[in-house]
Amino acid sequence: MPTRFTLRQLEYFVAVGESGSVSQAAEKMNVSPPSVSASIQQLESEFGIQFFVRKHAQGLTLTSGGRQFLTRAKEMLVSAEGLSSFASDISSKVGGPLHIGCLTTVAPVILPEVRQQFQHRYGDVEVRQIEADQAQLLDRLQSAELDVCLTYDLGIPANLQFVPLVELPTFVMLPPSHRLAGDGGIAPEQLIDEPMVLLDLPISNDYFLSAFRTAGLKPVIAERSQDLALVRSMVANGYGYSLANIRARGDISPDGKPLKYVPLLGGLRSLRLGLVYGREGKRRQVVQAFVDHCREMINATSVPGMTLV
Repeated sequence: MPTRFTLRQLEYFVAVGESGSVSQAAEKMNVSPPSVSASIQQLESEFGIQFFVRKHAQGLTLTSGGRQFLTRAKEMLVSAEGLSSFASDISSKVGGPLHIGCLTTVAPVILPEVRQQFQHRYGDVEVRQIEADQAQLLDRLQSAELDVCLTYDLGIPANLQFVPLVELPTFVMLPPSHRLAGDGGIAPEQLIDEPMVLLDLPISNDYFLSAFRTAGLKPVIAERSQDLALVRSMVANGYGYSLANIRARGDISPDGKPLKYVPLLGGLRSLRLGLVYGREGKRRQVVQAFVDHCREMINATSVPGMTLV
């Protein structure tokens, strides 16, 4: 008899194999742990292979056969997605899987509305999203884990394509009570003795610090965080100033306190927000549809969730 299994069972197996945990895999796949366990048991029974050894302190560990099966399962899932994309393209219908990445600072402000309208427009597209820092997004694009990313033009390798959407200037973020909050613009020299709350994300942090480095200055970094929401609340509570290109509507910190945004002077280039994808993604109809959709929604006159001036 032919072997019977489903792609969904393979997805569950890969999720468990990569995480070493049924509960983590279930959370990632948005299903119940018993469903994942049952799928694994069915696959083991079907193929006659024990995939995992359970260790109480370490969770599930792949057997030698399980590791080999994991490699082939991942290859099969990639091939299946390619077949789905190919079928969508030749039928001239936008559909199939689309894996979107978004910079962690941009995602909460822009991505929900952009994605919601895209899926309303193209109901046959199966969207999955992840949020990560710039270095992680670029790595996942190059390994084909992602189809397209919404992010900045920072550190883009030559083998990836960047499509600019809008330029975002840099602001100095301050509590309204700060002595510089009423200025029309602030130069790096005016901040040199002020405590800084640095948004400390890979690649992004170098961009912000370059505002001082090019002027031969060194800021006083009092606090660091990789969470923009936390940075905003710390600034609002008087821990220092910060630099940001994301200015959400309302100028209010997550804990409800007001913020003041003043343009940064001194020649630091504006960041370009846009889309990044690889050569393979460029040929996929669903990726092009997402690019066109983002061009309509994100431009110099309007950005979802953001104030540009």
